[in-house]
Amino acid sequence: MEDVAFWVLAVLAVAAGAAVFRVDSMARATFALLASFLCVGAELLLVDLHYLGVLVVLMMIMEMLVMAVFMVMYMMNPAGLMPMTMTHNARGAAGISAALFAALAAGILAVPWPERAGRPPRDPTFALGESIMGPKMAVMMVIGVAILATMIAAVVLATHRGRYGDDA
Repeated sequence: MEDVAFWVLAVLAVAAGAAVFRVDSMARATFALLASFLCVGAELLLVDLHYLGVLVVLMMIMEMLVMAVFMVMYMMNPAGLMPMTMTHNARGAAGISAALFAALAAGILAVPWPERAGRPPRDPTFALGESIMGPKMAVMMVIGVAILATMIAAVVLATHRGRYGDDA
């Protein structure tokens, strides 16, 4: 059952990623990209990489929603929903993409894959966090909250009413 779910999510992730370039507005492209990343996050959860899976899901939801908010605020057309083309130089992009795909696929087949050395750690989430952040994990958690507060403040200050509402 997990194998079927994995392949279904893989196909959905690729289809949603391709939809980013097929839809006709920035807002739709943003949500297609979000769908692709959510499928990838679910795949990480399926292969027992719980920390990375939840991290990808949470990060991508916040990132895409912030992108949608900025589109609503700053795009000249209503919320990025006006039709537009999402591709430029389609032939050149297709050629570069095909060549890059062939090179990466050849690399996958040509490179000797390493054998596992040792055993997996008892707590892979802790080991991953320790290897990425080291002793700075608490600092990064505080910085994350500060960045969120900054984004909220920027959106509040960018509204038409301003910081103090209509009374100012």
